[in-house]
Amino acid sequence: MNFLLKSSIGILVLGGFLSANWAENVANPQVPADDWPTYGGNNAGNRYSRLTQINTQNVRNLTLAWTYETGDNATAGQRGMDIQCQPIVVKGVLYGTSPRMKLFAVDAATGKQHWQFDPFANPEKRPRFHPVRGVVYWEDGEDKRILYSVGSFLYAINASTGKLIESFGKNGEVDLHEGLGDKETIGHDLANFSIRVTTPGVIYKDLLITGSAVNEGGDAPPGYIRAFNVRTGKLAWVFHTIPLPGEFGYETWAKDSYKKLGGANCWAGMVIDEKRGMVYAGTGSPSVDFYGGAREGQNLFANCVIALNAETGKRVWHFQTVHHDLWDRDLPCPPNLITVKHNGKMVDAVAQATKDGYVFVFDRDTGKPLFPVNEVRVPTSPALPGEKPWPTQPVPTKPAPFVRQELTEAEITTRTPEAHAFVLDRYKNSRHGSKYMPPSEEGTLYYGFGGGAEWGGNAADPEGILYQNANTMLWWLKMRDSRMQEKNVAMTRGSSLFNTNCSVCHGMSGKGSVEAKASASAAQAYPDLTDVGKRLDREQINTILATGRGRMPSFGHLSKEDRDAIVNFLLKTETKPASTTAAPDIHSSVVTSPVAEGADFPYMPPYLNNGNTQFRDQDNYPAIKPPWGTLNAIDLNTGEYLWQVPLGEYPDLIKQGLPPTGTENHGGPIVTAGGLVFIAATYDEKLRAFDKKTGKIVWEYKLPAGGFATPITYMVNGKQYIVIAAGGTRYGLKPGGSYVAFALP
Repeated sequence: MNFLLKSSIGILVLGGFLSANWAENVANPQVPADDWPTYGGNNAGNRYSRLTQINTQNVRNLTLAWTYETGDNATAGQRGMDIQCQPIVVKGVLYGTSPRMKLFAVDAATGKQHWQFDPFANPEKRPRFHPVRGVVYWEDGEDKRILYSVGSFLYAINASTGKLIESFGKNGEVDLHEGLGDKETIGHDLANFSIRVTTPGVIYKDLLITGSAVNEGGDAPPGYIRAFNVRTGKLAWVFHTIPLPGEFGYETWAKDSYKKLGGANCWAGMVIDEKRGMVYAGTGSPSVDFYGGAREGQNLFANCVIALNAETGKRVWHFQTVHHDLWDRDLPCPPNLITVKHNGKMVDAVAQATKDGYVFVFDRDTGKPLFPVNEVRVPTSPALPGEKPWPTQPVPTKPAPFVRQELTEAEITTRTPEAHAFVLDRYKNSRHGSKYMPPSEEGTLYYGFGGGAEWGGNAADPEGILYQNANTMLWWLKMRDSRMQEKNVAMTRGSSLFNTNCSVCHGMSGKGSVEAKASASAAQAYPDLTDVGKRLDREQINTILATGRGRMPSFGHLSKEDRDAIVNFLLKTETKPASTTAAPDIHSSVVTSPVAEGADFPYMPPYLNNGNTQFRDQDNYPAIKPPWGTLNAIDLNTGEYLWQVPLGEYPDLIKQGLPPTGTENHGGPIVTAGGLVFIAATYDEKLRAFDKKTGKIVWEYKLPAGGFATPITYMVNGKQYIVIAAGGTRYGLKPGGSYVAFALP
């Protein structure tokens, strides 16, 4: 049985959450329609607004109202990352973050800055950039706080002044390693290993409940879910997503797995039902990605929708969406709490979208699926030595998947004859078929590594309609024997990233075809990179990494900091070993610290992956037929689709006369009572409004940089605004560092 029932007054559920009673929330004066007070718009994570001033009849008149420049986009050397932050608005003040993770407050009607907090103003704080997708607001009388995380620290900031609240934790900050375990509980100290929070937690009374993002390699800390007291910063409770001996679920792992493995973390966010006292969250895969030889079993509570008591952290129910994950199929976005009509009755439900295109819908109290879920048999061989794949996987009967499931030759791109031939060669020289094929040293083509659903989430209206944007991208995964790598060698950050992302083609020393020929198909050749600096300069190498060229795929999914580290390695300008406090790409399987002989942790897996590379044609377009990105409207009352339309376009292909293909998209939608769905997220850098009934585009605007975030809407002084972060840089696009607001004239 995939879900467990347990009597409890209050429940926290990891995975998806819609409001327990929408009408009650409408009447709740603590959640005014004018504000956007939380990540996701409300505690249910609906990304829904009751505002109607901007609607289908007048949205064509929407115009630029103001722009706020964060000051972090002046030069490539100054910027950190693209802005993925969905800001919040409370009582006319907008709070958000910059590319370099500064926190700011501005007037929500004008964009005029009130204050800005720089977490790296202290020279002892070395910048470690990572996504910050939102912040948390809490107040009690005149005590108003913003809580947000940078690196391994949780900060409490005075919402009125932008100053640290020194009574919180230690001088305003809490070390996020607290509660993860020590030598006594897990056998080793985690103080120097990477942990951060990319998606904000939720507030329940005086508790901040949060997940975390960790590396997904052998040095990943456990992804425990924790609650901290908002006033003091004191740890209140911990839920062990990797069970300790004697705890429920311990038997679903190999003995003592908790001593060597991490992950199973809620990095994508959670939602809360205050009426029930429940928090709902979705967890990710266990370490290490793509090889589970050290974790035989089902691996609870990885890849689970979990319901927890928000007061105590006790499990109420769970449902595992992937057993013994070998494909990095984290639950990639927060749950959505929605009320639907099911079998003639109104049911409070939890909807959770997945990377591979499923939507699971559960009864919020019991965890029972509203639509039947079948356990289907899946391939278990050939598997890597030591691996024991789980023989079945859960598949919901409704809704139908919103992205393709298995690659066939008929889906290979026909954009040009050359592109078709290029992709067909890889297709014929790689494994393909079931998305549950165990990873191999031969190389396998898969859907569903990067979503499907992504961290931008989805939106839901009171009618029970879910609006979900989706990517259909093809990925190439190739495993290799890690014992080819010399042990006990401290690698630089760049060499670690090169080892994970590049060495499968270019060889571990970068010598190209000669070294890598054992892993290459007969038709492929890879250049020698040992003296690449004599042929290409830093900017040229960075451009190729970001956009791809010829047989070289794009590595735009890596952060700029990671790409810079690879370039430094190639140009031989790295001198320092990798720091265990760095924030490597979360999909890295490399151990970034020396491995002591016989040590349980960090764990060095016998097989490593090639960085789960996205596969594109030689012109850097997706390797399959379009649509490559879509926006979907799914009626969760019935499990049927209302519409599906392409999301985004490639300007060069439009010039060639091709219809919109959709593009890869990162960021999410919002839906309003004005009948509109707003979303940016696409390669063409546009913010669009869709008619929520038909899926027709009714307004669009070219942003100053890519809008790879989720917009918000709110009202100040009787005027409704739409705001989105324009941070750019993704897909090799130009950088940005602004927030852009729109309103009617």
